[in-house]
Amino acid sequence: MDIELDKVQDPDGMVTVERFADPVEAQMAKGMLEAAGVECFLQGEHVNQMLPGALRVRLLVRREDEAAARELMVETGDADGEEFAAERPRAVVCLSGGMDSCVCAALAAKEFEVYAIHFSYGQRTEGRELKSAQEVARRTGVKELMHLKIDLFRRIGGSALTDVGIAVPDAPAEEAAIGMEVPVTYVPFRNAHFLSAAVSWAEVLGAKTVIIGAVEQDSSGYPDCRPAYYAAFNELIAEGTKEGDIRVETPLIALKKSEIVRLGVELGAPLDVSWSCYSGEDEACGVCESCVLRLRAFRDAGAVDPIAYAAAAK
Repeated sequence: MDIELDKVQDPDGMVTVERFADPVEAQMAKGMLEAAGVECFLQGEHVNQMLPGALRVRLLVRREDEAAARELMVETGDADGEEFAAERPRAVVCLSGGMDSCVCAALAAKEFEVYAIHFSYGQRTEGRELKSAQEVARRTGVKELMHLKIDLFRRIGGSALTDVGIAVPDAPAEEAAIGMEVPVTYVPFRNAHFLSAAVSWAEVLGAKTVIIGAVEQDSSGYPDCRPAYYAAFNELIAEGTKEGDIRVETPLIALKKSEIVRLGVELGAPLDVSWSCYSGEDEACGVCESCVLRLRAFRDAGAVDPIAYAAAAK
């Protein structure tokens, strides 16, 4: 059954309170909220096959009506006493606040009830990354954001991201040289720590999926961003968890950065609040490897990067 979708005039003033696979259920939920005096809208949503079972219609309300709408959605059911939207499976998303994790959060929100985990590990842009993760979580409808602080990487050093004695280098003059060798911004075995925490939480939540925005194509060449790494980690999970049925998914790993930008735009991911710079917190420096890769991705995608860069990078 086709339904009439709404044109939202102020998307930044809206929040998603539910997503529906069945357009009839979406229309019923809208009618119920409107009968209770809550203005709401239905929007179609991009369906992407990278994560199967993507939902198709989302119900939006104004931010000031979110609490009332959610309460009504929980309390009100159909004639059989069932909720309008079927319960969705849970997933844990590693949410750094960067571009890739931002797109992963938007992608995951189409299929899962999302629980996000963010790590402050002594990185130079710790405060800015946390702020971005919090805003991405809010904008994508994350159920809960867990913020963990890890002191290990600051204490051991060895990376320009966590050791003040090692400068963050500018990207190579030749962009083709990026990824040819492991850069000094590599944080030793970092993703194993992140994934271990995410899997532990997933086991408690009953979530069977952990999602991380690892990218191998046109990236910095970090060894913990390779497909073989995640295949091996899934073997570890199978042997070391109670049920052995949690899997780490890397939906972006085979994509080029420009393809990730295009996907993010299609999904409506809040790229404007994501943060990729290794050194700047107010403005992105535009010259570190992460900034250069991001700028190139937006350029190749034919899109405009919505974040601010230092004047020298423009």
